[in-house]
Amino acid sequence: MTASPGLGVPRTASPELLRSVFRRHAAGVAVITAHGSGPVGFTATSLTSVAAEPPLLSFGIGIGSSSWPVVSEAEHIGVHILGEHQRELATAFACSGADRFGPATSWRAGPEGVPLLEGVLAWMVCRVVARVPAGDHRIVLAQAVVGDATEPGRPLLYHQGRFNALRD
Repeated sequence: MTASPGLGVPRTASPELLRSVFRRHAAGVAVITAHGSGPVGFTATSLTSVAAEPPLLSFGIGIGSSSWPVVSEAEHIGVHILGEHQRELATAFACSGADRFGPATSWRAGPEGVPLLEGVLAWMVCRVVARVPAGDHRIVLAQAVVGDATEPGRPLLYHQGRFNALRD
């Protein structure tokens, strides 16, 4: 294979190539929560709006995630859009073994018992409608039931392996 102007040398697809490409893709940061024997949650950058009618969204979760056993059975999940002031919260929910719902995290039980994080830009409680196998992940499809998006602020982004803020 030869390089094309501005395109570089093509490489065979691999997990490393996929990670390298998506490091260059800025994504919004969300935390997904659910309740089983206790609250669980994880940071997600794969949140996607799927349809407006009915209001559907999707996100990916690794089947090796500590949250997967609860999410795999949960009827409802919480979706939280983080603000640029919430890097520490994003990091806590991204780190394996972290005390995600410890004293440093402000949260309460919301509708359907879903853990709701306080101080986020927006949140929704959603009913899970499907879990689609996708390699070592599952794509969860969920329908919004209730939520709020009135908190002012700017979104937290994930880019080049780091949490970032928008620049003016």
